[in-house]
Amino acid sequence: MKQRLLFLLFFCIPYFSIAQSLPPSQKYRIVQGDNGVESKNYYLLTLLRTSKEARALIEKDSVLARIARQKHQQLASSLTDCKNVASCYTERMKVSPEEMHAIGRQLARLYSPGNALGRLVADHLIPSGTYYRHHNLTPDKLLVKAWEQDAAGINFAIGVYAQGQKPNYPAIDSISFNVRDARYAQLVNACTQAVWDETRNSTLFFEPSLTSALRFLEINEREQAADFEPMAAGENRAAYERVARMNWSKYPYTVILVPGAGPDDPAVPLSASGMLRCRVAALRYREGKAPFIVVSGGRVHPYKTRFSEAFEMKRYLIAVMGIPEDAILIDPHARHTTTNMRNCARLIYRYGMPFDKPCLASTTKSQSYYITDGVLEKRCLQELGYVPYRNGKRLSDTESEFYPTLESLHINPTEPLDP
Repeated sequence: MKQRLLFLLFFCIPYFSIAQSLPPSQKYRIVQGDNGVESKNYYLLTLLRTSKEARALIEKDSVLARIARQKHQQLASSLTDCKNVASCYTERMKVSPEEMHAIGRQLARLYSPGNALGRLVADHLIPSGTYYRHHNLTPDKLLVKAWEQDAAGINFAIGVYAQGQKPNYPAIDSISFNVRDARYAQLVNACTQAVWDETRNSTLFFEPSLTSALRFLEINEREQAADFEPMAAGENRAAYERVARMNWSKYPYTVILVPGAGPDDPAVPLSASGMLRCRVAALRYREGKAPFIVVSGGRVHPYKTRFSEAFEMKRYLIAVMGIPEDAILIDPHARHTTTNMRNCARLIYRYGMPFDKPCLASTTKSQSYYITDGVLEKRCLQELGYVPYRNGKRLSDTESEFYPTLESLHINPTEPLDP
């Protein structure tokens, strides 16, 4: 017994203290599941699905298997019980507080530093930084927090895109259907039937609720989180491959960030402001300020536009301004200035660029001062819970320095279109 205690003291305790203090790693590569929206929003669940060992561990657990069966039964019973009450179906799709607590408790019980869940946390959750705001927790508690965050994100997506609750930005992100229309319950019934049929042979505890969230995002045409993914093998490939060959000492800044600006007319691909921002950034690029321009903006304005701000700005920079493709990186997901800054930091980190060098934000005068005068920082705290950048020097009315922060890697569960 004494020898066992000494073993725990000298080996297990150091493991916990080291694991919880390790930072994310720029060498880590995000695991891409079969569904890009799932991988971006619910990374723990993606890992549990794709890791054979971890999946086998949770599928064999009697408590989690029972919860999975009960959840399937809830879906099945709703098909006969709920009739024309849409909310009756959708509430049963969500992860209840009792289910969330019971699953979290069981995951903590199953966790061991040497088993599949322990390796999943050590090899993926911690180095990925996707749950960075919980990085000071011990690994078992980090696992539980990651589950709770993913479950809350599932409930948020169902709340907005199945139940018609208000998203953070209703004018651009709201549900596509009138939930008060009598026919809407029929659509929800059909979606419930599809989810039940798709998941009835699964023994994963999260499958019914996760699939429900993904199906409602799909039928609302709200799968923008997966736009252009995987970008490093597609639209960003030329620039991504150039990163490894870069002599960073030649440049004062890592990138020049150009935040997007959507047009008012759904037939217009790029706004006048977007063009002007690109022109200013192109000047800075030609002056040798940075080797890359990051154009940032998704399919945002107007409501459900088919045009991506970042993609259209890239086309403009190449066709009109003569900027080479391998000098342009797109972030086609950001929907607000908060995530223009955050997603730029993520690209820098994920693509292995210097994370401690300053970057240059190049935009219109009004937005530039909005970024530096404290207003955006307050908004970031309200919407993200942290500020994804640190301001540097102001260089002109249209340019200012900023430094990316590691908090930017953390997934946002209340923005399923750009988590």
